[in-house]
Amino acid sequence: MAYDDSGRPVDVRARILVEATRLFGEQGYEGTSIQQVADAVGVRKPSLLYHFTSKLELHAAVIDQLLAHWKDVIPSLLAASRSGHDRYSAAIMALVEFLQEDPNRAKLAVRELMDRPVEARDRIAEHISPWLPIVTDYIRMGQSTGVVKKEVDPESYVIHVILMVVGTVAMSGVSSAFSESQDDGPDPLKPMIDEMVRIARDALFVETE
Repeated sequence: MAYDDSGRPVDVRARILVEATRLFGEQGYEGTSIQQVADAVGVRKPSLLYHFTSKLELHAAVIDQLLAHWKDVIPSLLAASRSGHDRYSAAIMALVEFLQEDPNRAKLAVRELMDRPVEARDRIAEHISPWLPIVTDYIRMGQSTGVVKKEVDPESYVIHVILMVVGTVAMSGVSSAFSESQDDGPDPLKPMIDEMVRIARDALFVETE
């Protein structure tokens, strides 16, 4: 994807998705109009409707783009990593990096879960179901070899980690303001991400000396 000097996608359809992600995340589906998205992109409403014929279609495209990323990414990361720890670290950091590229993605996910829980649940299930068994199978494999804690429920664990990552990135503005006051360095969110990864890792793997 090409970007202009301000960092915005040059492709009109891509720009629409970026601005719609931001507006739906900030204002919710009901609070966002097609005209507002068009104004944010800098195009006329008919131009936007050429790419997406309705707000419902635009919203679906935004959500699908957010979730479809993982259909290919997660399996490839797991296949490329050798150890269970490597697979875990690669998958969770890929999720963090994807959300940090555009924090509006995390804000949108939180907003959807709050405003439209049933629709969000069904859409997430649709996109997660193809790769969730791959992740949970690795967890069960680790349990059978004693690397992963026996008491961990694989499906619940994966969902909780996803929600923890999404929530942490979505609250990055608040977290950054607090961390800066504690003089945590140039990237105040990094200590929180590191701690989040540590907590999730410790909850999964058996401690070895």
